[in-house]
Amino acid sequence: MSAALAAAAVGVRVTLMDRWSELGGQLIKQTHRFFGSERERAGTRGIDIVQELRDEIAANPLIEVKCNTDVLGIYSDRVIAFEENGKFTRMTADKIIISTGAAEKMLLFENNDLPGVYGAGAVQTLMNVYGIQPGNRVLMIGAGNIGLIVTYQLLQAGVEVAAIVEAAPRIGGYKVHASKVRRLGVPIMTKTTVKTALGDRFVTGAVLADMDDSFQLVPGTEREIEVDTICLSVGLNPLSELITHTRAEMRYVPQLGGFIPVRDDNMETTSPGVYVAGDVSCIEEASAAMIEGSIAGVSAAIATGMHRPEALDMRDEFVDQLRILRSGDTGKKIRDGLKMLNQGRAVNC
Repeated sequence: MSAALAAAAVGVRVTLMDRWSELGGQLIKQTHRFFGSERERAGTRGIDIVQELRDEIAANPLIEVKCNTDVLGIYSDRVIAFEENGKFTRMTADKIIISTGAAEKMLLFENNDLPGVYGAGAVQTLMNVYGIQPGNRVLMIGAGNIGLIVTYQLLQAGVEVAAIVEAAPRIGGYKVHASKVRRLGVPIMTKTTVKTALGDRFVTGAVLADMDDSFQLVPGTEREIEVDTICLSVGLNPLSELITHTRAEMRYVPQLGGFIPVRDDNMETTSPGVYVAGDVSCIEEASAAMIEGSIAGVSAAIATGMHRPEALDMRDEFVDQLRILRSGDTGKKIRDGLKMLNQGRAVNC
């Protein structure tokens, strides 16, 4: 949505296609307050950011919104095929911005298909969108930011969290999130994973086991824990299928989430006129996704011939914001991944 707003802000007509009737993607699930600077909406809850963006879109006559719409394909002559409210149709565009986000990864373990095994996104949807309690006693798998934040949201909803387990030797999320859940009595077990989900018709418990430095199970360390819900927060995969339709160059960069498109500072891919933003281009925080969307939107507007001075200034400002956001220790992994991508040392696809 930042891409649509940024492009419309400098006078370019935009069609925004969204699969969901509620615009905003993962923001509608996020009840926590954002970090960062005021520009990145620090102190504002994700659900409130959604409403702000909705209001801005509704007030801008240059943005046409198509909800409940699935894009089916993008062809070389810039024809976009899509399904809208059960009808198949098509349109063309001078510039295309793809911000399809990411899908949750699954974890292989015995009985992982039992009812009661959820992805963290599904748990957030149940709790924060529909007000449904996913279970009474939860085991969280993964101590990244998503796992830690969803744990806190579960606790806020009155759900007991038995433990957080993390296969890596250290917590992957921010220390402030980890400290918060630990103060509330939730243990975080590193170098630990789930081996088996217990139960016949639904989850009644789990078998945990230690992991060695090679991420192999340590025999004899198995122990049972009683839970009725297992929540998986083990990473995301960019949803890049539409990008591959455009024949843009893709490379595998583990630090950025997997197969992602090669793009320049303007977020334009190697397929001319096709831009990307958000998790589809790099698994990162929501603040980074919004800034990338703004860069892509303004850059696409400029590329259509919109050479207004304010547009150029806006783009430079957004690029600088993104650079600052990725500075410091927390942004090192992203910087390393982007360096690999730009130097061509990633695996080509």
